[in-house]
Amino acid sequence: MPQKKPSKLPLKKFAMIGTGIQGTQIAMIAARTGYEVTVFDPREGAFRQTFEKLRADLKAKKVSPIIPWNQWEACARNVRQVQDLREAVRDADLVLEAVPENLEIKKKVWKEIGAKAAPGAILATNSSSMPVSRMEKAGGRPEQVLNIHFYFPMQGVNMVDIMGGTRTRADVMEKGVAWIKSIGFVPLTVKKELLGFCFNRVWRAIKRETLYMWGNGFVDVMDADRAWMIFTRMKEGPFALMDKVGLDVIWDIEMVYYNDSKDPKDHPPQALKDMIDRGELGVK
Repeated sequence: MPQKKPSKLPLKKFAMIGTGIQGTQIAMIAARTGYEVTVFDPREGAFRQTFEKLRADLKAKKVSPIIPWNQWEACARNVRQVQDLREAVRDADLVLEAVPENLEIKKKVWKEIGAKAAPGAILATNSSSMPVSRMEKAGGRPEQVLNIHFYFPMQGVNMVDIMGGTRTRADVMEKGVAWIKSIGFVPLTVKKELLGFCFNRVWRAIKRETLYMWGNGFVDVMDADRAWMIFTRMKEGPFALMDKVGLDVIWDIEMVYYNDSKDPKDHPPQALKDMIDRGELGVK
């Protein structure tokens, strides 16, 4: 069903930093809602390239996306890609970053965004695990920062984790929640800082246990996924979902948890690293 556009948008201009699978989906959904959307990627044509890959992948899997196929081109035309960061963020009300799950990379990007975005702009990260407090200082405006974390938006997983930093103002959180609702998604508000946020922390426990069982030779991938699918009646199991995310991304996320706890049980298995080293990254 086509989304009914809200009569009044809480913000006007939205900037997406990064045109990977996540960034491209989020940009399209924001454009479909009526936001003025600019995406930043230094590579010419990067948004269109990911758009085509995403469309091909979803059609191959016979997925009915949240944006009907006959609206895809119109949404894409309403997304403007630029190769200059200042041009992307200078007029934006909300800037959402979706760069690799590496804290040093994120801090570097946040420092650049903070220096070039409008003073009133909200800065947010789509990080799958890291609290925004770890990069708020780099952005230079700790009162105006948020975690805004999506899952598989184009496939209809219409929920978004939202969490503030150590000094995020109440009105900034309210605007973030309103923005999520305006694009037709359900905000999952985390009231206090928590590594992994709301659902992603539950998902993390599932990943940790299935990776442990497989990595240590207790079960194979097929049986772990089969058990999950039979019990929950879902179409895919944990390993299939990890394949979608990308095994290199999964490794980076799990290492965030391990580096936080230093508990050996939180360290992802060597078998996962071996697959990544062989270039077996999943179907992302």
